[in-house]
Amino acid sequence: MNDPHDTALACWLAEPGRAELRTQALPPPGDGEVRVRTLHSAISRGTETLVFRGEVPASEYARMRAPFQEGDFPGPLKYGYSSVGIVEHGPPALCGRAVFCLYPHQTRYVVPAHAVHALPEGVPPARAVLTANLETAVNALWDAAPRIGDRISVVGGGAVGLLVARLAGRLPGCSVQLVDVQPQRRTLAEQLGAAFALPDDARGDADLVIHASGREAGLATALRLAGFEATVLELSWYGARQVGVPLGEAFHARRLVLKSSQVGHVAAAQRSRWDAPRRLALALSLLADPALDALVTDVSAFAELPAVLARLAAGGAEGTVCHRIDYD
Repeated sequence: MNDPHDTALACWLAEPGRAELRTQALPPPGDGEVRVRTLHSAISRGTETLVFRGEVPASEYARMRAPFQEGDFPGPLKYGYSSVGIVEHGPPALCGRAVFCLYPHQTRYVVPAHAVHALPEGVPPARAVLTANLETAVNALWDAAPRIGDRISVVGGGAVGLLVARLAGRLPGCSVQLVDVQPQRRTLAEQLGAAFALPDDARGDADLVIHASGREAGLATALRLAGFEATVLELSWYGARQVGVPLGEAFHARRLVLKSSQVGHVAAAQRSRWDAPRRLALALSLLADPALDALVTDVSAFAELPAVLARLAAGGAEGTVCHRIDYD
């Protein structure tokens, strides 16, 4: 009789625009490895929908590989990086522990023990699916270098934007306003301690603007809201899309700084002292914040994942912030 631990069910992008669940063999865990049974995963709405649509530029194929990706862009491939599960087999210190791993959507998997990160006390597995997003938010604020008392605008109320707003709002004296085109984001912003405005009503003269909407119009709004010699930090990644940036008008007169941020490298100001594991451990510790549960707006069973990816990629779920996938 087959051991159920010998196989797993994984979500594969068969081709751009079509995902499917596939059965695959699991190797027995060796020395220094763990076998994890997945409890939850989360869809990175920005990156994973670009991957789903086949919009990763060929020049970025190597840089965009997920840590345990199988296959190659544009497909077939297994992609994802927000998995939370229980260690079924491995070193005694990890067995039975809930862990986070940068692994694609799959029911079970075997990885080196150093690739999993035990959840701190007070961080439930269902909230820990936000780990990758929160790590991005931490790195963004390191890149942005806000100062005490800054007026900070965050344009784009997705998971990363809301997490940035939450962290920035805890800085002494800082006033944070979330700007989004969806009025329903007001409730989430206020739950996380930030003010809210629609783009036409947003305050200007910001000391720092962080853009995370993934839209050209959002970047234009971010530049408009920035005050004299302010920094606009660009967190959105557009894949193969060409984006028009309004660098005329008062861009030069206001001496604005437009700066990119990407989680693939630890922010330069921290790089001599911090590495990626230490940064991820910080993100995990910051998840001991019950207010963050509000960011998980949608939940589906693993069997529904191919359809959920198609719906998100088609733009048919505007109200979604973080979509969690639950496993049996």
